[in-house]
Amino acid sequence: MNRQPYTLPSRRWSPKLQPRVVRWSRRLRQRTLKHSQQLVAIESLGLERLTAAVRDGQGVLLVANHAAHYDWAALYSVADRVHQPLYFLTAWQVFAMSNRFHRWLMPRIGCFSIDREGADRGAFRRSVRVLCNESHPLVVFPEGEVYHVNDRVTPFREGAAAIARSAARRSARPIVALPCAIKFWYVDDPTASLLKMMERFEQRFGIRPPAGAPLVDRVYVLGEVLLSIKEEYYLGETDGGSVRERIAHLTESILSRLEHRHLGLTVTNVASLDTLARVQLLRRKVIASRQGESDVYRLQSLDREMDDLFFVVQLFSYPGNYLRQNPTIERLAETIDKLEEDIFGVEVPTVHGRRRVIVSFGEPIPVSDDRKHLPSNGQLTQQCAESVQDLLDQLNAERPQQLASC
Repeated sequence: MNRQPYTLPSRRWSPKLQPRVVRWSRRLRQRTLKHSQQLVAIESLGLERLTAAVRDGQGVLLVANHAAHYDWAALYSVADRVHQPLYFLTAWQVFAMSNRFHRWLMPRIGCFSIDREGADRGAFRRSVRVLCNESHPLVVFPEGEVYHVNDRVTPFREGAAAIARSAARRSARPIVALPCAIKFWYVDDPTASLLKMMERFEQRFGIRPPAGAPLVDRVYVLGEVLLSIKEEYYLGETDGGSVRERIAHLTESILSRLEHRHLGLTVTNVASLDTLARVQLLRRKVIASRQGESDVYRLQSLDREMDDLFFVVQLFSYPGNYLRQNPTIERLAETIDKLEEDIFGVEVPTVHGRRRVIVSFGEPIPVSDDRKHLPSNGQLTQQCAESVQDLLDQLNAERPQQLASC
């Protein structure tokens, strides 16, 4: 996963959507996808659902899985076909870490910033105004991060649902949430390139796999080595059990220690929160603790705690059964991509061959303005997540994947 600065935003970036800039940038975006990411085919399903909702004057909140770092560009390529500009709710860190040209371009193709670690009322109000008044859809990736698990939807945050519900209460027009699934496949067999990357990992940590060992097994051996190193650091000893159990134990150990320090809570006080919600709560506390702090050693300690929280999110991104359960070549490649980011610190992982992507739009989910029938944030979030997962399952069922026997 990519490291990002977790502090108070240096500034805010407002949308300055200009359809002529969207048209002008189309070739640039397509060229990047083709040459840098080797995307040779971008297909769409159900695009008429998007165009019909816009044509009928509805406020459209497009909720999509965060499949890859460049999924937004693939989605925009599909929207280009019907001349539909889009707004994107974008983490402020993306702006801050971009070059000067991209910081100029992003607002003009519809991106605007949000502080995901805080209560960003400005971004919230801006999003509600887009849904209430603008003729262009608002795109939100409720997963927040790119976890490189393209077959599974990771927990949706409730911010998107809160925006839709607020807009439904205020808008004179209907508001809908439109589920969108983005799924990538390899056109070329990436095995040779994946093997080379695996050899680099093994050389880095002095691992010598048995001759002829399947690549999937080698990935798990590497994972256990990396997990053992972290267990020795955080726990003082190597843990027992399955990879999944060890990840859960290490995660709980780190989070409970930080919660006790910053919140005065025991594990039972946050039992209702999932891992990512606990991380977000702690990040807010650490960021607040850094404000006005002048002691160098205290600041270094807080920075280490932020690193600990980043590591917890890294652990979360490795579901222990994801690869074993269905060892397709895509899942294998996703796992190796993630390892490359985590081990070598690359911003975007190596492209291992030509790929294609399908962007599939589901049935719109009406967000009623009737307070008696208005779903809660949790209900709408769950409905959106299940709809996106259903779309992914349908895509995988219609396009059977080759098992990774390498």
